[in-house]
Amino acid sequence: MTRLGESVARASELLAQDLSSDTTVERLLTETGSRRYLDLTDLSAVEQAELIAGRAVNVLPSAEKLAEEIESVRAQGRGLKVKLGIDPTGADVHLGHTVPMIVLSRFQRMGHDVTLLIGDITAKIGDPSGRSAERPPLTDEDIARHLSTYQDQVRPFFDFDKVAVRFNSEWLAGITLPKLIGILAQVPASQLLQRDDFRNRLAAGSGLTMSELIYPIAMAIDSAELACDIELGGVDQLLNMQMGRKVMEIYGQRPQMIATMPLIEGTDGTGAKMSKSKGNAVALTAPADDVFGKIMSIPDRLMVPYLRAWTEWTDAEIDAVGARLEARTLHPMDLKKVLAGEVVAALYGVPAAMAARAGFTAQFSKKSFVDVGSLPVVDLAEHGEKPATAVLATVLEFQPSASAARRVAKQNGLRLVVETGDGQESVVLAEAEAIRPLAEVVAEVLAKAGLGADGGVYLKAGRKLAQLHGVQKD
Repeated sequence: MTRLGESVARASELLAQDLSSDTTVERLLTETGSRRYLDLTDLSAVEQAELIAGRAVNVLPSAEKLAEEIESVRAQGRGLKVKLGIDPTGADVHLGHTVPMIVLSRFQRMGHDVTLLIGDITAKIGDPSGRSAERPPLTDEDIARHLSTYQDQVRPFFDFDKVAVRFNSEWLAGITLPKLIGILAQVPASQLLQRDDFRNRLAAGSGLTMSELIYPIAMAIDSAELACDIELGGVDQLLNMQMGRKVMEIYGQRPQMIATMPLIEGTDGTGAKMSKSKGNAVALTAPADDVFGKIMSIPDRLMVPYLRAWTEWTDAEIDAVGARLEARTLHPMDLKKVLAGEVVAALYGVPAAMAARAGFTAQFSKKSFVDVGSLPVVDLAEHGEKPATAVLATVLEFQPSASAARRVAKQNGLRLVVETGDGQESVVLAEAEAIRPLAEVVAEVLAKAGLGADGGVYLKAGRKLAQLHGVQKD
């Protein structure tokens, strides 16, 4: 049995047990967390290809071809030449940025030759993928600062001591005009302009610079200069990576394979990808308690995508907990706590994950909120005529806008929690109720459920909580 197979066997026993148990979860996090450093060289070529394909949106030409190439280079006594390119365009790194790094780490631990390509030249152009406007150029100082920050923050997911770091200024800074024209002459302009983002900007009358048109070519030259066997990147980079195949042919090389990674949805459940600007990202520098709480705030439907993106669980293990959820032998909340623990453990270690788990339980899983501490208060006599969306946005500032608060309600994330003598009753507020006067909705909910207000009534949006004062029952 392979080293990974032995680990899966041990973890599978734990996954069949009570996942509300701190002891079981701690053992599980220790087992699965150790896989981030596990030697995977004993996996067969097919097993390696399956492990990569299981986390990819596309493997081109196919996973079978990837297995064949792994077998072929093994026979030559080497590994695949694997490339991941990054443009260090920002200092703020979040979990979404780590997805391809985790897959690159797997290639690294499988014994392949991995290269992290720093786009110090292309960062000055700016990747136009998905953009509605040209990005302001960066300075060399900006790029150096961002790169240092990036490496520090993603280090928990990747061993930088075992990667070749290259800068595309090594070849792009010295490329001659005749050579560039020779390449451009063999790339139809129509191939560049087929991109949806370019067509949309032109249709809207927005500017499109020649530097942005050349960006995919410059990125493709990187692949040719490195003679890549396979390139990794987000699915939004597919057209850029396909250009790499085209330019490699121009160089007289065999075109690289491609593995694209998913763009992970943000924690707010609106469907938008994880982004700091949207307020739905998990920053890698956030404290352990905040990371844990942020993961606990996600809709249940995101648990499986998050498990695939940020853990070392195999498909079989994810399918096993999925089956337990369907059979109702595993509570979604217990699985979500395991997921949150996995993310915190990756950043800060298992002890920090268990401490964050205990802290979350103490604050948000009590039978009463009396001991939680100081909670924000909404006086319904003063604000009850406002809809819950406005209260969340302007009174409590739990959400950046009323529309954002409405999206929370649409995702079943808005609740009234009523304390009774027997514990707590939680009532989901539908989107239609979220835009009606809050005091009116609260009174109706209490009357319909036959609940009193003596024990306390709370408004909960995701994991954020506020107490409601001045509650009156119809």
